[in-house]
Amino acid sequence: MKSPARVLLAGVATLATVGALVGCSPAADESESGKTELRVATFPPGADAAAYEAFAAQEAQFEEENPDIDVVGVEYEWEGPTFAVQLAGGSLPDVFTVPFTDSKTLLENGQLMDVTKEMDELGYTDSFNPIILDAVTGPDGNIYGFPRQAYAAALHYNRDLFEQAGLDPDNPPETWDEIRAAAKQIHDETGKAGYSQMAINNTGGWQLTSQTAARGGRTQIDDMDGTSESTIDNPATKATLEFLHALKWEDDSFGSKVDLDWGTINQEFAAGNVGMYTSGSDIYTALVRDFGLDSSVYGMSVVPLEGDDPGTLGGGDIAVMSPTIDDATKAAGVKWIDWYYMQKLLDEDAAVLDAKTLNESGQAVGTPLLPVLSRELYEESLVWIEDYINVPRDQMAPFSDRIWDQTPVGEPKVKTQEVYALLDGVVQAVLTYENADIDALLAQAQTDAQALLDE
Repeated sequence: MKSPARVLLAGVATLATVGALVGCSPAADESESGKTELRVATFPPGADAAAYEAFAAQEAQFEEENPDIDVVGVEYEWEGPTFAVQLAGGSLPDVFTVPFTDSKTLLENGQLMDVTKEMDELGYTDSFNPIILDAVTGPDGNIYGFPRQAYAAALHYNRDLFEQAGLDPDNPPETWDEIRAAAKQIHDETGKAGYSQMAINNTGGWQLTSQTAARGGRTQIDDMDGTSESTIDNPATKATLEFLHALKWEDDSFGSKVDLDWGTINQEFAAGNVGMYTSGSDIYTALVRDFGLDSSVYGMSVVPLEGDDPGTLGGGDIAVMSPTIDDATKAAGVKWIDWYYMQKLLDEDAAVLDAKTLNESGQAVGTPLLPVLSRELYEESLVWIEDYINVPRDQMAPFSDRIWDQTPVGEPKVKTQEVYALLDGVVQAVLTYENADIDALLAQAQTDAQALLDE
């Protein structure tokens, strides 16, 4: 068993020197003890000590069952602008996770390990939601990763700021107009940002796309003939940008920070500086574990839907391996993925052990997610672990009670991160320049995005 300090130091060393980790080198696959050394992704930098205690306990459990494998945890956080450099430089762990949106590009570039045979041997290929399994299915029909978690877009809000502003935290806004009004009320009464939004490192484009879908629009259409059409310049995207413009320049409720991304907006929210923001429904665990959120102030609801064809943007991530690792490391990696990520979704004993271990280490258990398998199995798993659930699910009821009534929408499939990066600039322009020409910005973004799709 490795101490949390060893796990932490391994991660710090990895992040400090891109390319220093030799997880893809056959020479690194066997430790001095003769065991297969397996470097696996753990948490983003900044996770609390309890998270590492929980990981150390799980690591020990796995190694007791697999005494020929030596697991080394590595701090890891996927970020669009840096991931490609880490991948090319060989600085990623042997087992890591990527978002659904990145998997197609990695598949096209031959950068993921084929695990078709291994998944079939484990016997749960047919258990996955077919739509989710498509994210890891290559053009050859083979499978290149294990979907391990899915989420839907959600509205996250600070119950304490709601109460200070005279709002009812048990009845969060249900329309975009109500969000705008609540944001202004929060700012006027507390001086805090009533609403904030991500805008850099591809997250601005991600959230703009999410809110476009919620208003009935789409930013990309698959023509089903191998080509895709950019449809960014649509009324729903324009309405989203006008909403952000109104918060920033008319209501003064957006706040001064217009350069937030996934990590920094979580930090601002956990510090009590943001009343509301949108992100994935799986964010609670990271907010508490990595950013120190006081769980008593947390609230979550669904994202409002409007328009003729609205939907809730969904996503998730996949446990994958590089195709450059050797057979022994691959075999060890499959065992780890199955044990650490998958069995708790499928097996009652594994689910209970995972929940018990996390609970005893003070980690979140029971955060609302979308099932990568069936809804029935997901709900059954909550019954398995009900004695260990420690998240304030009543404060998340506005989400969990209503999410099943919303239509899920997948993220754009082609050049996803590149288009998100392009849309970052549009969001930043609206938040930075009061007289930004939204029509011109959308027209140019559509032209530029189509050029990316045509490459």
